[in-house]
Amino acid sequence: MDKPVHKLFLLDAMALIYRAHFAFIKAPRITSKGLNTSAVFGFTNTLLEVLQKEKPTHIGVAFDTAAPTFRHIQFEAYKAQRQEQPEDITVAIPLVKKLLEAMCIPVLVLDGFEADDIIGTIAKEASKEGFEVYMMTPDKDYGQLVEQYVHIYKPAFMGKGAEILGVQEVLDRWQIKRIDQVVDILGLMGDAVDNIPGIPGVGEKTAQKLIEEYDTIENLIAHAGEIKGKLGEKIRENFDKALLSKQLATIDIKVPVPFDAEDLTVCSPDTEKIIALFDELEFKTLRQRVLGTAMPAAAALLPTPKQKTADKKGQLDLFGNPTEELGSQPAVISENFADPDQPDTGETQALLPKRTIDNSFHRYHTVDTPELMQSLAYYLSQQESFCFDTETNSLDAVNAELVGMSFAYLAGEAFYIPVPANQAEAQQIVDVFKEVFENEKIGKIGQNIKYDLLVLKNYGVDVRGKLSDTMLAHYLLEPDKRHGMDLLSESYLNYTPVSITELIGKKGVRQGNMRDVPIPEITQYAGEDADITFRLNTIFTKELPKYNAQKLFETVEMPLVQVLSDMESTGVRIDSNALAEMSRLLENDMRVTESQIFEAAGTSFNISSPKQLGEVLFDKMKLIAKPKKTKTGQYATGEDILSELENDHEIARKILDFRELQKLKSTYVDALPTLVSPRTGRIHTSYNQAVAATGRLSSTNPNLQNIPIRTPRGKEIRRAFIPSSDAFQILSADYSQIELRIMAAFSEDTSMIEAFNQGRDIHATTASKVFKVDLDAVTSDMRRKAKMVNFGIIYGISAFGLAQRLAIPRGEAAEIIRAYFEEFPAIKAYMDRVVNDAREHHFVETILGRRRYLADINSRNQTNRGYAERNAINAPIQGSAADMIKVAMINIHDFMKSENLRSRMILQVHDELVFEAHKDEIPLLREKVDELMRTAISLPVRMETGIGIGANWLEAH
Repeated sequence: MDKPVHKLFLLDAMALIYRAHFAFIKAPRITSKGLNTSAVFGFTNTLLEVLQKEKPTHIGVAFDTAAPTFRHIQFEAYKAQRQEQPEDITVAIPLVKKLLEAMCIPVLVLDGFEADDIIGTIAKEASKEGFEVYMMTPDKDYGQLVEQYVHIYKPAFMGKGAEILGVQEVLDRWQIKRIDQVVDILGLMGDAVDNIPGIPGVGEKTAQKLIEEYDTIENLIAHAGEIKGKLGEKIRENFDKALLSKQLATIDIKVPVPFDAEDLTVCSPDTEKIIALFDELEFKTLRQRVLGTAMPAAAALLPTPKQKTADKKGQLDLFGNPTEELGSQPAVISENFADPDQPDTGETQALLPKRTIDNSFHRYHTVDTPELMQSLAYYLSQQESFCFDTETNSLDAVNAELVGMSFAYLAGEAFYIPVPANQAEAQQIVDVFKEVFENEKIGKIGQNIKYDLLVLKNYGVDVRGKLSDTMLAHYLLEPDKRHGMDLLSESYLNYTPVSITELIGKKGVRQGNMRDVPIPEITQYAGEDADITFRLNTIFTKELPKYNAQKLFETVEMPLVQVLSDMESTGVRIDSNALAEMSRLLENDMRVTESQIFEAAGTSFNISSPKQLGEVLFDKMKLIAKPKKTKTGQYATGEDILSELENDHEIARKILDFRELQKLKSTYVDALPTLVSPRTGRIHTSYNQAVAATGRLSSTNPNLQNIPIRTPRGKEIRRAFIPSSDAFQILSADYSQIELRIMAAFSEDTSMIEAFNQGRDIHATTASKVFKVDLDAVTSDMRRKAKMVNFGIIYGISAFGLAQRLAIPRGEAAEIIRAYFEEFPAIKAYMDRVVNDAREHHFVETILGRRRYLADINSRNQTNRGYAERNAINAPIQGSAADMIKVAMINIHDFMKSENLRSRMILQVHDELVFEAHKDEIPLLREKVDELMRTAISLPVRMETGIGIGANWLEAH
């Protein structure tokens, strides 16, 4: 499941108000009229912090009431010992509610239930509906509610930064195995503040030990007779209190409060009410903080008087209007984002109303006559750059037909050209704009512009000129985030675009087609797309230099778009007969493997059913004493579980074999023929530049990167990839050990650099050093272990991980790693240096400046920090390898174009490039591909390639 887009914050009002009150207890804030505003001031600061930094899409604040709750009914003494509420807090509560009303934030309250019950209920319901939920509270009891998309958000306090607690953090905090055990711990400990009794004398550490051993309070009571000494006596005497305390500590998640996302949507504050309240509370600084930037920004959203700009280049008079520039400039939010002198962007954005097509000044025109099209083409030809977008009847660019095209080169104005279904008429319209599309002096702007380039190739248009893609620009700025236009618009322009589902419905069999949408509606939709993309490009153009990403964007990512569009358009031919034969062989292999599994299990069952498989392996065969279970309660039977078992149990290995055969057959062998384009007779994979945070390319339809090639059957799939005719052959060029060579270069390890540059076997060389034997005395087993260490070190492998991969004792693995670092101290120094730099700067960079941001590099959570440290070591190496092959692809593509070769680059997989090579050009192509790959980026380590030629991809590789 993709990470949720919507972010819901639920605030525990009383916990935050008390916290704010006591934070100022030594220096309270008193107004000139004697009013103590400490609690309101602290709460307001906390609220603004979360709006500014976390940018929730939805928010609500829950309060307790004076009415008794079900806990008071169940236990009369519940909270009976609590001190009387401070008068200043009693005064603050209605003021906080008044603040929330002014901020347009709903108050959540229900007699008979506490705030944590209301929050728990809504949190669980919201997470089911695709929300990521943050329960904002310092209260430890909320740990029992945490799950994959429900977190505790402990706000910053007394110099300590905000802390987010997920499942692992809660488990670590209480030293428990499952989240539901939080209430068992709380039940044993009790709570003096709320007068929850617990078991007398049992504190946190004792509670943890008891739950670790007995799992639940109920099981503890069942075995209470086994516990000796005073502790056993206390448990036996107070088990009724323990059960009651567990019930009292359990948060009710079935409160009769409906979850309505619309009611909780962040909305526009009431400026007049904020001014009146802040004046009353004498919050002068807060008033300036909240309204000082928001008011001008809000005013700027309104249209300004139009100004005559007849002398400005490219002003339109297509519709007989005087030449004029729209007053509605790109949103002030976007300008703030790009301006370092405007630090309160997030806060301002949180306070401003969301902009939409209905409340924003714009002019989107339909251009539907030959005269208007010619006029628009002329004005486009006068621009330094323009933004364009295509509307089509399919997401498959190679086979898509144009429904329309939209253009923008001024913020707030766009033009839509409908394109009919008739291909001859459609071609005539596209031809009007062909010259301007192919003008190399005019820049072209788009969002996922490669798709548009591919669509226009279907109409004989080869888009030229400097390209700029907002999706790729944002990918370089924030590689770990999503890059869809709607999300970027929300984030940077505070603007919610028209949803595609409003036009053609949700995905599924009933979804409509863009060609069915009325022209006026599609004009607004398509015009908005071009307009927003134009505005985003203005922002990102300013942002890229700040992140040291402009050169990478302009010299690598954007030129690569043209390379990939040519590769995708060319496609690759496959041998369907070979795949059909392979399918029959795999079917037979699956039947044989299935029989072997049934024989080992002593019964037949559905191997593809995790439930049945788990019952056979762990109930019937009892392969593990305490098998892991999933959240649904069934046994975990994933690859990680089976891999741990395969060395000791043959059935686990056979199940893994069966799954691989099944995947090969369904995902590749049977699926590949269905992906052949009816128009071209070839497969056209789609390359993704903005998915992998490391900079690596990925591919879909088919996913070439995941073709299993470590087994004979997996390798056979490559046999089906063939050239288009007998005049061509397949040429494969693969970097040799590129990441190891880059690591040697980065670490400046002289012995490793020398080994590479002299052409020695790096794994044998490593084994010789680690095991302290002469090179000619290195055994195959030594080399195997050294190879695993060489590649594992790049990914921060541990002794445990190495032991698992090599099937050796952990002590031996630890000794190998120790010896490795002793022999290659420069590599250890490099790893330490890059991690320390990451801790300081919070990112690492590749050789070309591609950044990977590491939010958890200084995390207090050891697991998260360790993962970030491994990324810090690996990302510059893996990312530099990605940079290198991208530069090589660009240079090879340019060479082939300049030489007007008939050969074509057709595939890229990991560190390998595949070509359909004309037989007359093979000698030249082989020489130049090798040269351009080796010299793509200059390093002190010699790069090597392996080049092969054959009648199919398998033979060539």
